[in-house]
Amino acid sequence: MKIFIIKVIFLGIITCLFSCKEKVKEVVVKPRPNIIFIMSDDHAYQAISAYSNHLIQTPNIDRIAEGGITFTNASVTNSICAPSRATILTGKHTHINGKTDNRRPFDTTQVTFPEIFQKAGYQTAMYGKLHFGNNPKGVDDFMILPGQGSYINPDFISKTGDTIRKEGYVTDIITDLTLEWLEKKRDTAKPFMLMYLHKAPHRPWWPRPDKFEEFLNKEFPEPASLFDDYENRGTAARTAEMNLLTDMMYNHDSKIRPELTKRMNPKPEVPEYEGGFDNPYTNRINAEQKAAYEPILDKINKDFEENWGKMTKKEKMLWKYQRYMQDYLACVSSVDDNVGRVLDYLDQNKLTDNTMVIYTSDQGFYLGEHGWFDKRFIYNESFKTPLLVRWPNEIKAGITNEEMVQNLDFAQTMLEAAQIQAPDDMQGESLIPLLTSNNADWTRNAVYYHYYEYPAVHQVKRHYGIVTIDYKLAHFYHDINEWELYDRKNDPNEMNNVYNNPDYTEIVTELKLKLDNLRKEYGDSDELNQKYIDIHNASNIDSPLNKK
Repeated sequence: MKIFIIKVIFLGIITCLFSCKEKVKEVVVKPRPNIIFIMSDDHAYQAISAYSNHLIQTPNIDRIAEGGITFTNASVTNSICAPSRATILTGKHTHINGKTDNRRPFDTTQVTFPEIFQKAGYQTAMYGKLHFGNNPKGVDDFMILPGQGSYINPDFISKTGDTIRKEGYVTDIITDLTLEWLEKKRDTAKPFMLMYLHKAPHRPWWPRPDKFEEFLNKEFPEPASLFDDYENRGTAARTAEMNLLTDMMYNHDSKIRPELTKRMNPKPEVPEYEGGFDNPYTNRINAEQKAAYEPILDKINKDFEENWGKMTKKEKMLWKYQRYMQDYLACVSSVDDNVGRVLDYLDQNKLTDNTMVIYTSDQGFYLGEHGWFDKRFIYNESFKTPLLVRWPNEIKAGITNEEMVQNLDFAQTMLEAAQIQAPDDMQGESLIPLLTSNNADWTRNAVYYHYYEYPAVHQVKRHYGIVTIDYKLAHFYHDINEWELYDRKNDPNEMNNVYNNPDYTEIVTELKLKLDNLRKEYGDSDELNQKYIDIHNASNIDSPLNKK
């Protein structure tokens, strides 16, 4: 009997030990990850080889995709720079945070996610382009470009409020500042949240001299819709002012010297921005930089002078497309090189395994599709944005996901990754279930979009809409009242509006109901539409100087 009792006690102790061990396992908290949020400006997903390699190879950005997840249906809530950034910072739609367009002020009472990270014990920093406000909240250290910033010898606003000019190329300098912070300013006892924000490839696309020369010698395939006549589209597509031939500027965009265009055509058919060539280039370069740029500009201008007058309209369109792609993609190439520098630093300093790296853009961009440049529309090239996330040991390497995700979700995703509670008034949904392959926990099947900046530069009409994996329904309003429906699976280039097609009647009815519900869920309404129209009219913001 004694032996039996001893055995029972012994088994109980062993069972307790194993049970306690399991309980200890359950409460072990993972170390909070570092987070590097990389965002470029106007970087089209078509110009990342992880999505498509028909235009350019981006081996370093692809490293993020290869080590993590690529989202093929990532999108924005409002395809224009400052509103997109405000949505990312607050996790709220633009009609809630107040930044509906590039001129409307941001509601500074809004809480931004860097503030939340900072209060939760993270060290925070921001380097590069913010685009609105000169004093970002919740950031321990920063150097940001004033407004749009400059490619050549850019100015930066520092934490002390001083404006400092740095000689060199902006993409390299932003990376230098980022690496300097990682190497010399980072508190190694704390996790960090670092925002690494590129100006490139934003218009007017001034590449670094070596890239400028390299890409001038390249020729790129044309998009199938380059000569789109918008026959099966609505009024908005036909009246937008973003056509390569009729709206892309010779001096500002194609790098033709102003004196040459005046000599060849004293009254050019495309109006130029005042100082559109001189302000980003002539007024900023030093003698050494001029010596590097001028031979390349000579070659471009000689070609233009000798051949432009002989070209047909089609040939001129093709010439402008190639010039555009050469400069735009040269800027992208510098971004890719510099992303590689940061990824290499993480590898060399054993930071890779516990660092979430996110690569995205503030929106997509037209690279000649539908004959356009710029963005603004709910159509794919501007509505969709690249989103690549690497987080070793949490995200399987090399996976893709087609769920409807948005920049609205970024703040909540990073907060959950850092084990920080997100505020209840954020409107997004954390992507953690998708990152960790728990797709069954993802609840959204449609996203909401709303564009406000009209009348204004590029004249893209106001519109809102709903997008699912299969369909896109948009309502253009203000000075028109038109609906458009696109079958995303059967018409991926969005060439045919099927809103009035009887075969889609049930789809229209279903999507309109879902759209009404989404508007209510996010607090949008026709009354707010009119409020922002009235504000726009009162503030006269349709200035051509609003170049973004």
